[in-house]
Amino acid sequence: MDFTLRIWRQKDSVSRGELVEYKIHDVSEDSSFLEMLDILSENLVEDGKVPMAFDYDCREGICGMCSLTINGIPHGPENGTTACQLHMRHFNDGQTITIEPWRAKPFPVVKDLIVDRSPLDKIIQSGGFITSRAGSATDANTHLINKGTADYAMDAAACIGCGACVAACPNASAMLFTSAKVAHMNSLPQGKPEKHRRALAMVSTMDDEGFGGCTNIGECEAACPKNISLDVIAHLNRDYSIAQVKSFFKPYV
Repeated sequence: MDFTLRIWRQKDSVSRGELVEYKIHDVSEDSSFLEMLDILSENLVEDGKVPMAFDYDCREGICGMCSLTINGIPHGPENGTTACQLHMRHFNDGQTITIEPWRAKPFPVVKDLIVDRSPLDKIIQSGGFITSRAGSATDANTHLINKGTADYAMDAAACIGCGACVAACPNASAMLFTSAKVAHMNSLPQGKPEKHRRALAMVSTMDDEGFGGCTNIGECEAACPKNISLDVIAHLNRDYSIAQVKSFFKPYV
């Protein structure tokens, strides 16, 4: 398969970037999208040019590092699929593919297709943890949790923190990411002691980091490679509202 690639090239965070066109030939339809970029980078090195910079780690759809906007869609056209798990057979031979980094103010471009997603880390640092002892495995069924709650928490925990929800949202909101983390921990007994503080702290940090507000457009759910439901946003709104009321009467909820 042959492709024309229009790729965002930017030397560093202060330089002006631009889309640069490349041709690539004889790509196997079974190659993953990142493997195709590896081939292109090898070709660039052989030609004495600077290879592309892009994020990746596990290449198994787990780590969330492969933050690429492909033809305007975070992670590409396949639903519930990360860029590293996207294969070239989902594109047409001879197609032009435009590849850009996440486009969101809180995610400044570092180089080429790499952006700084540390604001998501700061949201986690503000409340994405529990204070109960977790140094060793507890006996089975020490904490009895019904299946519905366990399934709900597991679905929310599937979030890999890639930031596709932010990149897809016209407001650059991190509400789906933050809500998934809050819903995961607030729904389980181990996370109940910090429930209200967690909601207040993580939403406050999200706002401080410059993310936009949620207006329920739904692009975040559509772009999420793990199909996180908008239901978790309703969960966070409820917990946050209750926490605000409680903090009014008792400042340290």
